[in-house]
Amino acid sequence: MPYATVEDGVCLYYEEMGSGTPLLFIHPPGMGHIVFRHQQSLSSHFRVIMYDMRGNGKSSPSNRSITIPLLAHDIHCLLNALHVKQAVVCGYSNGGSIALEFALRYPHKVKTLVLIGGFSEVCTAFLRYEFLLGIYTAKIGAVSLLANVLAKSHEKNKKEQQEIKQYVQLVNKKDLINMYEKGLAYSCTERLASLRMPLLLIYGARDYHMHPYEKLFRKNVPHAKIIYIENAHHQIPTKHHCELNGILKAYCVT
Repeated sequence: MPYATVEDGVCLYYEEMGSGTPLLFIHPPGMGHIVFRHQQSLSSHFRVIMYDMRGNGKSSPSNRSITIPLLAHDIHCLLNALHVKQAVVCGYSNGGSIALEFALRYPHKVKTLVLIGGFSEVCTAFLRYEFLLGIYTAKIGAVSLLANVLAKSHEKNKKEQQEIKQYVQLVNKKDLINMYEKGLAYSCTERLASLRMPLLLIYGARDYHMHPYEKLFRKNVPHAKIIYIENAHHQIPTKHHCELNGILKAYCVT
């Protein structure tokens, strides 16, 4: 199986397919690369790269406290290991926070930044509640319950639900708690204005709790392109993969 070793000896599991412009997908805590299974078809247009963050899926547990900058550095090491000079970087949900930090720290490595249901900080009551619920669930050891919720919210097909559930349960509990806690505290809003690369924001038209974050990006990154997917909630990579894949092909293929 393909693994890349980052600087502190942690091994990151990854999958890549296709050729052309590299397209890297960053998952939210716990889910692993499997949440992007429906994006594999993009390999006919891109060099698609999917990976499991440290402590998630088939990757090694972290051997030190996780921070968002550390996760961004892991991406830098992964792309260097794969000899990728520049990529379209696509982060989903809290994976978007890691994508943002990577873009801010290593702007020369980012051709286009794509955020799906992304946010630069947790500043609404609903999103804060979701993070706190995730922290509590992980702390009481109910990862199986969390896995079941994530699986059912992301897929309708029973087989695919089971596959997601099993994959989420591979997560290291300590790392999951750490990621939720650091994601809750993370903010890069005051640095958004320094983003110079193309920025594409994709939201579900019915993902109402995420819409306030669009205003933060509009204010700080005037050149950002914002697209709403009709009838979509938050789970765009799985439940609205046809629309998402079409958007990525339209805006990111060169």
